[in-house]
This record gives sequence, structure tokens and C-alpha cells, in this order.
Amino acid sequence: MRISVIGCGYLGAVHAASMAKLGHDVVAVDVDPTKIERLAAGEAPFFEPGLPEILDEALGSGRIRFTTDMAEVAGAQVHFLAVGTPQGPTGAADLRYVDAAMASLTPYVSAGQFVVGKSTVPVGTAARLGADLSAAVPGATLVWNPEFLREGFAVQDTISPDRFVYGVPEGEDGQRAVAALDEVYETALAEGTPRLVVDLATAELVKISANAFLATKISFINAMAEIAEVVGADVTALADAIGHDARIGRKFLNAGLGFGGGCLPKDIRAFQARADELGVGESLAFLADVDATNLRRRAHVVELAQEMLGGAVAGKRVAVLGLAFKPNSDDVRDSPALDIAARLLGLGATVAAYDPEAVVTARRVHPELDYAETATDALTGADLVLVLTEWNEFRELDPAAVASLVASPVVIDGRNCLDREAWRAAGFTYRGMGR
Repeated sequence: MRISVIGCGYLGAVHAASMAKLGHDVVAVDVDPTKIERLAAGEAPFFEPGLPEILDEALGSGRIRFTTDMAEVAGAQVHFLAVGTPQGPTGAADLRYVDAAMASLTPYVSAGQFVVGKSTVPVGTAARLGADLSAAVPGATLVWNPEFLREGFAVQDTISPDRFVYGVPEGEDGQRAVAALDEVYETALAEGTPRLVVDLATAELVKISANAFLATKISFINAMAEIAEVVGADVTALADAIGHDARIGRKFLNAGLGFGGGCLPKDIRAFQARADELGVGESLAFLADVDATNLRRRAHVVELAQEMLGGAVAGKRVAVLGLAFKPNSDDVRDSPALDIAARLLGLGATVAAYDPEAVVTARRVHPELDYAETATDALTGADLVLVLTEWNEFRELDPAAVASLVASPVVIDGRNCLDREAWRAAGFTYRGMGR
């Protein structure tokens, strides 16, 4: 099929390259000429495993091209809308980019074509955009097909997702939209990927509800970690025990610094804001506690660092291992790790920060930090070690070798990812989260 993708940020770039990988003819559009130049040269503008390889393959095959000219999307059968919906000043989703993209795209859409929303938007947005599209281009149809990408696994989650959700209008237009999306995703559907066909509002709610649930689960186990620390329990063993209950499950029950990134924090706040607008704010009032618990984890780590350094961090050298909000990503948006590093610096510590992929992105946000080129550089002479992102490189550190580098063998395992007994055996004073 001939496909267009509007927006070449994280979601759009991955989606465009993945569609080309599946054999479609793709034109991808963005207003940022620098981003387009990099993508056209085969350079991914962010770190995502697997993306450079499928991008090179797609460019080599001629199945993808990148442009700033919206007119080049004319003739595509399906137009994917993949622009960002950042958090606005009130917490609500900022839809300026979605609306601007639709306004620019609509003149090049023809009857019988489909505009497919991928962005996470407040419920009711699709109905509004669909009505505007139908009025401007009779015979064109808007549908909503939410994404469920995990950073670090985005290529896999696009090509072989765990489910597809199609939000379509009723009647013949909806049936034609289902057929078009089935053709787009033919490969995964043939392999047995489940497909759910729902109304527009349900499709909009699916992604935001999933993120709200995951955020709640993470904050729940972090709340249990706070109690475990007071009573002397081990939250990791607790999570293992309750995770055996099939109704609960073990995933997303890892206590630590809490969640960050470009989705969960903004999405739960946007969901709250939309519920307030709809007059049902009480239904999501608990998300304020989820958010507060999440943010409290960062302050807790700073307090723990002060405690383990004898009451003050001023003048101490602190090695911060990890800056991205999660491993296998260079994304530092709302990163707990980077936030903690900046807070320690503000308290007078000398912060030596290292991350395998996120130093460049972190430096743009906090250029004042001292960035190390290697973990060894960060660790050398440290009075305290903080492991704040669970990269395999940090999991696999030899604690005896680390002990020979640091000035004082004290470690805070902010992700409970280290072998506690091995680090203690190497002479470290070890503190985990809720342990």
C-alpha cells in the first residue's frame, strides 16, 4: 500500500520505518528540516534498538522517503497521524500539534482515503477531527488506531504487537476502514495477533487507560516499599509473593525510583484533566495519589543519599549511574534518574554522571552536571554510588572492581537490580528500595 506518516518523532519515525519493513511504500513528513535530513541520511534522531537497521533497509529498498512537503502525501491510501501531545500548563494534553497536522494534511486527502490517528489524545478528539474531515473531504474517513510501544522494544511492538485496536465509525465507512487496516497489518494478523474493532471513544480510552493502570501498579509497589522500609520487610520478596497470584501478576511490580518518560506522567495528568472537563473528575481522583507517590520516590533517594553520607552531600563526590528514564533508551523526559542527579548537584555534591546512551540528551537538559565518558570514570573516587537506571552494564558490574575505584564503598541501588549479597560481600554498605 501507499502510506503516509505525519510526524517523525519517536512514534512516527519508528512507525514509518516499520511500515516500509513490512513492504509498504511510505512517505514520512515532519516540519523539522534537520530531523528530516538526518532520517533521509539513515541516521535515527534518537536511540532505539533495531531502528537504524530497518531504516537503512527501507532507504536502500526505496520504500521510504522523508520530506517537509506535505503535498507529497497526496495519493496515499492511508495517512497515519503520529504527532506529539505534550502536557499543557494545566496538565491537559496540548493538541496544537495534532490540530495543525490535520489542518495541513486535509487538503491532500481524497475521498475513499483514511486518516488514522496514532497519537494519545483526550477522549472525544477523534469525533471532532472526524467531523471536520468529513465536512472538508466528503468520503474520507478518520479512524483511531492507538499505539502500544515500549521504548527499547518499539520496532518489535510495531511489527509484531500484542494486539491491534481499530476505532472506527459505524456503517460502511467503518467496514472499509477495517479492511484497509487489515491490509496494512496483514503480516502480523496472519501470525495471529489479536484485533479488536471498537468505536472511536473506546479506542481513545484504551491507551490512556492502559497507561493509568500501569502507573497505578508501579506506584502501588512503591508505596509498599515505603512501608517495608519502616517495618524491616523486603519489598522484592513481597512482590514475588503477590505476583504469583494470576489476578495480580509480577510485571510492573519492581519498586524503585518510580516511572518517568514521555508517556506515563503526562498521560495520567491529561486523563485527570479530561475527566474533570467531562464532570467525572472523582472517577480518576486516585491518579493524583499515584502521581504524588511516584514523585515522592525521587525525594526519598535524595534523603537516603544524605543519610548515607553522614547528613549532608555538600562537597561529596557522587557517582550517578544511569540518566535515561529506562534502559535501552536515551530518553530523559521526566527522568527520575536525571532529576535526582540535578537535585544532588543543587545540594552541593560533585555529581559524576554516566549513561551508556543518554549523556547527550541529558546534557541538553542539565549541562551543569559533570558527565563521565565511562562508568569507571564516574566511579573513581566516589564517596557514594547511585544506580538509577537498570542498564545491563550496571547489573553486571564487578563489585570488587568497583570497590577498588571508589573512595568509600557505599551504594544505593535505586532499581533493586544489583546482587545485594555480592555487593555486601565486596565490603559495600548496600541500600535498596524497600529492602
